[in-house]
Amino acid sequence: MEIYAIADGVVLPYILDPNFEKYLPTIPAEVVKVNFTWKSGNQKYYYDFDQLKSFNETILSDPLISIETKGKVPRKSRIFQVILPCLRNQSGVASFGISLKIEDDKGTYLPGTPLRLKLKKQCGDHGPDPECDKKCANGGRCNQHGICQCPKGYVGKYCGSALCYPVCINGGTCVAPGVCACADGYQGPHCEGGMCREKCLNGGKCVQKDTCQCRRGYYGSRCEFSKCHSVPCLNNGRCVGINRCRCQKGYTGNQCETAVTKPAELARHDY
Repeated sequence: MEIYAIADGVVLPYILDPNFEKYLPTIPAEVVKVNFTWKSGNQKYYYDFDQLKSFNETILSDPLISIETKGKVPRKSRIFQVILPCLRNQSGVASFGISLKIEDDKGTYLPGTPLRLKLKKQCGDHGPDPECDKKCANGGRCNQHGICQCPKGYVGKYCGSALCYPVCINGGTCVAPGVCACADGYQGPHCEGGMCREKCLNGGKCVQKDTCQCRRGYYGSRCEFSKCHSVPCLNNGRCVGINRCRCQKGYTGNQCETAVTKPAELARHDY
């Protein structure tokens, strides 16, 4: 499993979603480690895993990580692993917590951190299932213990749940690994974009279902109104506020109505 968490010093929005832990299913027994991807970009960031804790120590030992618990976030994209060591011959669902602090070189926390996640891990199995081969979905196959081994991108006892990261939003449904079916009125890989039945005007952008984000100087459900309606901008000037125009080069005035003329050069005389 790969989870894209941090890029260019920014914690990705879906990780900060308060429902993220609900979206992430219980990590199945056959998954023993989770990959997180991060990079700092051009800035310097320092990390500190101040908690790697199992809350059910009779089932799961404290999580381990494949890097030092403190250090510098890599500049280029890199993967680190969180390893989840189930105790031998123990079955059940265990909760565990990960807490990660990230600071810049001035000691200021990266927005969204400390990042505190509480997740769940299935350890062991529930005994053999003679009907397992019939129940495994999406290409999953039974192992010798009667447990479905799922292909990449599917989880669940019978491999019935697809995984989408980032998760589908705005009512979208994950129908295949990384594939969202969007609710009516939304579009985009994660259903993040809106669809507007009527086109946004004056350079406006459709950002949610039938919702336009207007450029400065315009308003209205379709950005159809100019804030400069009483003082219209002339000579290709652009409205940037209430009766405020930004003029093209060579023009000035409240409405960009006046052409700028260069002062006449003084004639040169030789004596």
